[in-house]
Amino acid sequence: MARTRPEPIQIVKQRRDAALNALVHGVPYIRFLGIEFDRRGDELTGILKFDDKLIGNPFLPAIHGGVTAAFLETTSIITLNWFYLWPDIESGAIDIEQMAAGNLPRLPKTIDFTVDYLRSGLPRDAYARATVSRAGRRYASVRVEAWQDNREKPFAQATGHFLMPPKTAVPGG
Repeated sequence: MARTRPEPIQIVKQRRDAALNALVHGVPYIRFLGIEFDRRGDELTGILKFDDKLIGNPFLPAIHGGVTAAFLETTSIITLNWFYLWPDIESGAIDIEQMAAGNLPRLPKTIDFTVDYLRSGLPRDAYARATVSRAGRRYASVRVEAWQDNREKPFAQATGHFLMPPKTAVPGG
C-alpha cells in the first residue's frame, strides 16, 4: 500500500492564513471596526485595534458598549466558523481561491447573544478569545471573553447560541 506524503507545513499554513483572511476581510462591518485575528494553530484571538471612532463616552473615555458587543459577537462567529471549517481547510476540500474571490461559506446566524459588561473598555487595544461549548450539525453554543492589558481581568464576556449553516454551504466542498 502506497503512502502519500504529507503536504509541506508552509503550504498548510498558507492555506490556513488565506482562509482566515478571506473570512475576516469578506465582512465589511468587521473591516469597518478594524477587527483582526491572530491565529496560532487552530486557536484564534480577536484583536480590536484602538481607534477614536470606537469611543462611546468621551468623558471617561470608554469604548462604546455596542462596539464591545459587536467585537464579542464577531469573535464568536469567526471562531465558530473556523472550528466548523477546520477539517475542510486542513484537508484542502475548501477552494481557498474561491473564498478569496468572495465566494465565502455561510456564517452561523445568531439566535441569542448575552453580554456582561464587567468594567469600562479603556482607550487601547482589546483582545477576545471564544470557546465553542457545544457544536452540533444545526446548533452551537459559544462563550467569549474580552480583555485589554491583563487576560485575568476581562472587561466583557458573553454567551451566544448560533444556528449553523448547512454543511453543503462550504465553497468547493
